Amino acid sequence: MSDPVRRCIATGQTRKKEELLRFVVSPDGLLVLDIRGKLPGRGIWISCSRTDIELACKKGLFSRSAKQKITVPESLAESVENALAARCLNTLGLGRRSGLVKTGFAKVEASLKAGKAAVLLAANDGSEDGRKKLRWLAASLPIVELFSSAELSQALGQGNSVHASLVRGGLTDKFLVEVSKLAGFRNQDDEGERTGSE
Repeated sequence: MSDPVRRCIATGQTRKKEELLRFVVSPDGLLVLDIRGKLPGRGIWISCSRTDIELACKKGLFSRSAKQKITVPESLAESVENALAARCLNTLGLGRRSGLVKTGFAKVEASLKAGKAAVLLAANDGSEDGRKKLRWLAASLPIVELFSSAELSQALGQGNSVHASLVRGGLTDKFLVEVSKLAGFRNQDDEGERTGSE
């Protein structure tokens, strides 16, 4: 059975539902991000991209898709980015509490060498030397460098978290889906940096 698909209001492209963001219109006409995909109402689907959201706001595509005049919040793209980042970091924190996350250079390096890691996380403001060494070990794994050390530290409940790894499992798959959405808002320009499931 194939995955359900929806059409992006900004690009017109058809994609799997988990690759898009869903919005709904509240009873009082306000556009609301449905980050969990469970709110009632007809969904308005758009690509996980700051550019596409800004285009949709500028051209009134949300109102056109809803077939009614709706109120679009100020700085919608920024609030979506914040919501996606919070969801990713909450999932990461849940993984830590479940014992699925290794932190610290030595533990992450050991998990990569042992083949236990499924995803490498490195703070985007961490030492380039340390990130390079771990990137080399994680050559075939998804590498996520979307978060600052402060964000990782808060999510993991530890000070100065720069490196982390996740083991295989359902929570890791969920994290990768969420990170792939966030990547459309926080660009990774350096060669070799990747997000999403590969």
